[in-house]
Amino acid sequence: MIKYCGMVKFSKSRHSLAGKLILSVGVLMIFCSAVFGFLFIDFERQVLEKNLVNYAAATADLIDRGIQYGMLTGRRDLIQQNVKVIGMGKTIRFIKVYGPDGKVRYSSKEPGAAEGPPPPIDFGNVDALTTTHMIVGRGAKKTLLYITPILNKPQCYTAVCHFHTEGRNVLAVLEAGFYTNDVDRVVHDNMIATVLSGGLFVLVISVFLCIILYKLVSKPVALLEAGMKRIAKGDLDAPIDINTRDEMGLLARTFNSMTQDLKRYRLNMENWTHSLEDEVKRKTQEILKTQEELVNTEKLASLGRMAAGIAHELNSPLTGIVTFAHLLKGRLPAANTEEHEDLQVVIDQAERCSKIIKGLLGFSRGAGFEMVEINLNSLVEAVIAMISHQTRFYNIKFDLRLAAGLPPVLADPNQIQQVFLNMLMNASDAMNQKGAITIATRYLPAEDGRRIVETEFTDTGPGIVEPDVGKIFEPFYTTKPVGKGTGLGLSVSYGIIKKHGGDILVKSEPGRGATFLIRLPSGGKGGRDVDEKRSGN
Repeated sequence: MIKYCGMVKFSKSRHSLAGKLILSVGVLMIFCSAVFGFLFIDFERQVLEKNLVNYAAATADLIDRGIQYGMLTGRRDLIQQNVKVIGMGKTIRFIKVYGPDGKVRYSSKEPGAAEGPPPPIDFGNVDALTTTHMIVGRGAKKTLLYITPILNKPQCYTAVCHFHTEGRNVLAVLEAGFYTNDVDRVVHDNMIATVLSGGLFVLVISVFLCIILYKLVSKPVALLEAGMKRIAKGDLDAPIDINTRDEMGLLARTFNSMTQDLKRYRLNMENWTHSLEDEVKRKTQEILKTQEELVNTEKLASLGRMAAGIAHELNSPLTGIVTFAHLLKGRLPAANTEEHEDLQVVIDQAERCSKIIKGLLGFSRGAGFEMVEINLNSLVEAVIAMISHQTRFYNIKFDLRLAAGLPPVLADPNQIQQVFLNMLMNASDAMNQKGAITIATRYLPAEDGRRIVETEFTDTGPGIVEPDVGKIFEPFYTTKPVGKGTGLGLSVSYGIIKKHGGDILVKSEPGRGATFLIRLPSGGKGGRDVDEKRSGN
């Protein structure tokens, strides 16, 4: 918005704040100047007219005194001479003296000259006449009439030469007309001076008002408007430079503070957007990886069901092999020791295969959740017996440190067997199927009064790095190469132990293997049943 002072030009002046203020103040000043100018001129006119009336009163008194002597002496020529001489004054238009009958007795005008307007006097009641004055006529004929009675004074009615009696109040009426040109000219000149000075005052005040409003209102508002337009275009790096201590400065500082807040918010939004994009990419990769793991998990589940079916189908032929091998062995003569030994090998190997298949079948059909009292030492031994004949455990040494007299725990044997199997499988993978696994059981007291049975699995693998320790129990999280694991074993094991009211902990140092501690409450409810039995209660 551009504004000029002097010959002021306001773009959008009808709508700008400064334009409205200047227009309002200008109209108010013009109105007030006109009112005060009118009152001043009218007051001055009244003062001048009052001065003229006073002059007229003084002149009338002078005439009264001048003709008094002529009236006392009866010299009419002296009265006429005084009236004529005094009537020659510059400001006097005429002087007339009327008798009680209303006729002009003396006049300052020559006989035949215009006598002026007839006097507004009621000569029928002339004794009640008082001094009065009025302005009559217009333009060049405008005249101040001063009318006063000539009273019958004591020196008149007591004089021997006077024929008036004491009861007569008014002897004559004096009428004097005075020019008002000087008064009108002074009033006119003063009116012009007042109008010019008022106009100059309004103009000067308007100019200074324009300058003040431009500096205090228009320029700051224009800067604020430009700043808002920059913000609307996205430019948040140019603050508004208004350093005053008034409301405009406060508004500018508040506006700059808001701009900085918007800038920080935009930067935060941009950073958040980039973070969100990165997080979306990461989550997308995780979803794709999870989908792939789910496919692999479904394959493993299908493979497990198929393996269970095959194991079930193989169990019957193995039973037949063992049975017929025993029959065949019984038919051979005792002297055929070599054949007996060969058949015994067949029987042993077939029974070994049958045990493996029975363990696999027992593990695969554990779909229910049945809480029974189990001995963890026996369960550990059963799991070792089931996996010890697998090729992946051929080069692994098992060190069993099972505590004697271990109390039973209330748990589902199939699910706990699955947890132990997962621990051993993970240890085997961590050691690349070569090393030692130590399995220990112990009976621990807990701080809350419960008794805990702890099973410890320690391997001689490379251990778990610190960033991975807090993530190993998350679903589908695995440190194994692609295709070597699903990331579900530890997550499923963690859920099973928590479901049994226990806990699973991990301790590891890189290069020194990993230790998993599985803690389950002993006995029935809360692990207190066994303690009560041991105390004899």
